[in-house]
Amino acid sequence: MDLEGKVRRVTTRERGLAAEDRALQHLQARGLRMVARNFKTPGRGGGEIDLIMRERDGTLVFVEVRLRSRSDRGGAGASITATKRRRIVLAARHFLLRCRSMPPCRFDAVLIDGPEGELQWLRAAFDAGDAG
Repeated sequence: MDLEGKVRRVTTRERGLAAEDRALQHLQARGLRMVARNFKTPGRGGGEIDLIMRERDGTLVFVEVRLRSRSDRGGAGASITATKRRRIVLAARHFLLRCRSMPPCRFDAVLIDGPEGELQWLRAAFDAGDAG
């Protein structure tokens, strides 16, 4: 409730940030270390990477977090379209320009279906070649 006693609706952005927080905690509990969050490419039409993590072996992991409140359109996994994958790969390439050497990389997805849905971590959910 807000100060006037009215019920305040949670915004899509707030739900997304909560999902990212949940994904981050899940990945950190499994030994990954956060490198960056919400990395964006410059300019219009670029990409964004929700979480950039590093595995213990040095692998750089670009993580897309998807939350869907309903599954009638295929759920969270189906929402990672070819266009979305292209934008993630573009953002990853921009991020890698900052690296001194090219680390091994991977594109993961963390999927959450429903407000309190089960979290599913897909390692190597797609690769740069899948981005078309």
